[in-house]
Amino acid sequence: MTHIVWDWNGTLFHDIDAVVGATNEVFRPYGIGPFDPDGFRAVYTRPIWVAYERMLGRSLHDGEWERLDEGFHDNYHRLMLACELADGALTCLQEWEAAGRTQSLLSMWSHERLVPKVGEMGIDRHFSRVDGLRAAAGGPKAEHMAAHVLALGIDPEKVVVIGDSVDDALAAQHVGARAILYTGGMSSRAELEGVGVPVVDSLANALDLI
Repeated sequence: MTHIVWDWNGTLFHDIDAVVGATNEVFRPYGIGPFDPDGFRAVYTRPIWVAYERMLGRSLHDGEWERLDEGFHDNYHRLMLACELADGALTCLQEWEAAGRTQSLLSMWSHERLVPKVGEMGIDRHFSRVDGLRAAAGGPKAEHMAAHVLALGIDPEKVVVIGDSVDDALAAQHVGARAILYTGGMSSRAELEGVGVPVVDSLANALDLI
């Protein structure tokens, strides 16, 4: 493997507390919650509207997804200001680069917010490409991964995707890349292990596996 495609939210960026806090804010009017991280992981899945339907115990009404999504992001963007990089993230980026290998970043977070945030964290120089979401939120990552790898011009068989969700693994499989899943994000270990790819408890462990 010569190239890593990193996920951002829940992987390099340790934002689980902001995600759970924002979710609790938008579901408070429904009398649902509050969730703690483990409780949130028990209901979380992608696409995210399916997780919301799990929380509600019913299908979303017309326009409800858009309202919940807007409310979530309003709260998330406030709460994420207290979040930092995951333990070991910077060291992993530096070590992989020092080994003469390449890495990029693909996130399902807004591209317009992702790029400046990565720069603010001082890690943008480590990536050959940074792509966030340029379309409507909430869908699967597979097609975005295909576009990302195509733009990189790299053989997918030389790529490993490191992320925190089943969706990351499915996106990797979609393009013919390998995947390693990390338990520091929004998915439970049990759900991650169900995909059949390696699951690790630290980003350093992921690099060791590669």
